[in-house]
Amino acid sequence: MAESKDVSDTASVRSDSSAAPSPRTARRRHLAMFGNIVDPNEGKSLDFGSERSSRRGSGSSAGSNPPSNPGSAPHTPPRTRRLGPSSMFGQLVDPDEGKSLQFGSERSYGSRRGSSSSNSAHENGNTSPKDKKEENEDEDPKEMEGGKEEEEEKKEEHMEPAPKPRVKMEEVTMEQTNKVLIKGGTVVNDDRSFSADVYVEDGIIAQIGHDLSVPDDTIAVSAEGKLVIPGGIDTHTHLQFRKNGITSVDDFAQGTKAAAAGGTTMIIDCVLDNSDCSLVESYDKWRAMADDTVVGDYALNVAITKWDNKVKIDMEKLVHQRGVNAFLVFMSYKDKWQLTDSELYQAFCHMRDLGALALVHAENGDVIQQGEDEMIKQGVVGPEGHELSRPEEVEAEAVQRAITIADQANCPLYVVRVMSKGSADVIAECRKKGYVVFGEPIAASLGTDGTQYWNTKWREAAAHVTSPPLRPDPTTPGYLMDLLANGDLQVTGSAHCSWTTAQRAAGQTDFTKIPHGVNGIEERMSIVWENGVATGKMDENTFVAVTSTNAAKIFNLYPRKGKIAVDSDADIVIWDPEAVRTVSASSHHQASDVNIFEGMEVHGVPVATLSKGKIIFKDDQIVANSEGHGVFVDRKAHCDHIYGRLDARAKYLLPRAVIRMEHDGPVAQASPVVAAGYSARTTRPRNLHASQFTLSGDTKQGDEDEIGTPISRRNRKPATRVNAPPGGRSSLNIFE
Repeated sequence: MAESKDVSDTASVRSDSSAAPSPRTARRRHLAMFGNIVDPNEGKSLDFGSERSSRRGSGSSAGSNPPSNPGSAPHTPPRTRRLGPSSMFGQLVDPDEGKSLQFGSERSYGSRRGSSSSNSAHENGNTSPKDKKEENEDEDPKEMEGGKEEEEEKKEEHMEPAPKPRVKMEEVTMEQTNKVLIKGGTVVNDDRSFSADVYVEDGIIAQIGHDLSVPDDTIAVSAEGKLVIPGGIDTHTHLQFRKNGITSVDDFAQGTKAAAAGGTTMIIDCVLDNSDCSLVESYDKWRAMADDTVVGDYALNVAITKWDNKVKIDMEKLVHQRGVNAFLVFMSYKDKWQLTDSELYQAFCHMRDLGALALVHAENGDVIQQGEDEMIKQGVVGPEGHELSRPEEVEAEAVQRAITIADQANCPLYVVRVMSKGSADVIAECRKKGYVVFGEPIAASLGTDGTQYWNTKWREAAAHVTSPPLRPDPTTPGYLMDLLANGDLQVTGSAHCSWTTAQRAAGQTDFTKIPHGVNGIEERMSIVWENGVATGKMDENTFVAVTSTNAAKIFNLYPRKGKIAVDSDADIVIWDPEAVRTVSASSHHQASDVNIFEGMEVHGVPVATLSKGKIIFKDDQIVANSEGHGVFVDRKAHCDHIYGRLDARAKYLLPRAVIRMEHDGPVAQASPVVAAGYSARTTRPRNLHASQFTLSGDTKQGDEDEIGTPISRRNRKPATRVNAPPGGRSSLNIFE
């Protein structure tokens, strides 16, 4: 190797006691950064506080060190601290030996990492028994001869550092290498789990297995006792969303940081522009906001809020030139974003022709508008009016109607924000009948319920306002989780659109003015683990499927995303299934001052999150300078996972004409049939709405009778005056 000569020179220099500092001085200068270090000469682990057989970096060969001296004083390791399971740099690969330098949670504490001579055995606190004896002799003033050693020690304080040893720690940091080895974990995909190491290079998974051959400058990360899972994909977010003159508090930088803290490495945001911009212009506006700030990768869906030829043309451009393969339509928000049934059918047909996926926000907007007006009239102006004006049946009816229209158009359908049992049941039943439809419950509907709308604290009640609303039935979250675990629902999103209490206060006296949206981008995966895996409703493989893999398949990202496999993106999460944390607005990584899951204790926590091989989250902190690391991901249309099945289904259900033998017999000629004794009408039919009655008794000029004969005025009956008492005169005389 290129450094072989330098290593031997270093060893010779350090073997000279007059040039090398004493162990105590070396320890005082440079802190040992790692707990367990593999001896490159013997392949043995050197543990703090244990008897060591040799000194790393010495000039002697392996096995030539003197035996332990039983008379030496016990060695006291340097002061340490425990950083806990979230300390992720568990192993470091020696660039000269290719061996893993193992370290645990016990780390030395007190000096800077990366000094020029921080890699010698003395500097790491790893001394042999002989060194321990020498150290104790240094510390005993009675055994010093005239204080010579103490004077030498003071001189050494001002000497130039010795030549760098064989391992240069600053060369194996995440900032200077694109090679990472994740060791000792259990790889979990949607189909199976297995023990293996994962080697990442240039943001791509390069090797999976045991005893991998990796380059010298590889960083190693320990995943002992942890799960190595694909990074989460949040299918539904509204970051930096502007509505009614205010903007949600989590922009793309803050939102993707919170996502990374929760184990999500990719989001799919929705372009929903309230301005008069075209779809393409709105898309470009969203790209400008996100491109330079996102921590993880992202993609965009585009909302269709009106229907005309210009929209159709823009949709074609977005699919063919901008990497968009899904569009969102609304059945609610009347007079604003809502499309009619006829427009929905046309939009679905166009999406089918483009090979795109139709997303639908399903609520009956006409009924909701009436319900809101009725609540206001009755004086129900608080957050409870939001749920009362949008009952569960209104959501379920719209879901059924949307599925029916999409099926008639032969277009795949994806129902966002499944919030109720009724809508979930509709999706499950239609899937059993073969409809191509997918359901997306969100973190809020899986983790809490709508009873908070009746909270006496307006701040807490208003924080839960979203559409469709959370349902007050407390069994709803568990019911939706059951369907998710059984495959009746397929994907989890967050619909994250977070506001501050001050922003929501615009609707303090009118619930219709409270901006809709809840948090969930950071809590989504932990909530699914807590209410799904920890309760035994789903296994770890299903967890990976509903938080990552299924989304990757549906949105045509698989296997680049959603799978731990060779050549897949190194979007990886090291997941601790036993760790516990309590959700709180005081500790979350979002900008909002409230969290709808406040106080909820969840099992399953991401210890580290890697985006394309770069650690962006560890030790409960976002890694510095991570903004802008993410990129926009193009998605192709005609996803095989969806359209492969849809095309086959369309061919199978295609109407086919029946092939029959032609009739070669006589064919009767059709002619009008008139009953005996009647003749065909020769005049126009009588207008039963016309009347010849007039108060004057006169017949209008040109009036005719039933058969068209003019009515003669001379046949009029003259007027007769009748004298009779009120009520009429009786003709019966009982006295006669």
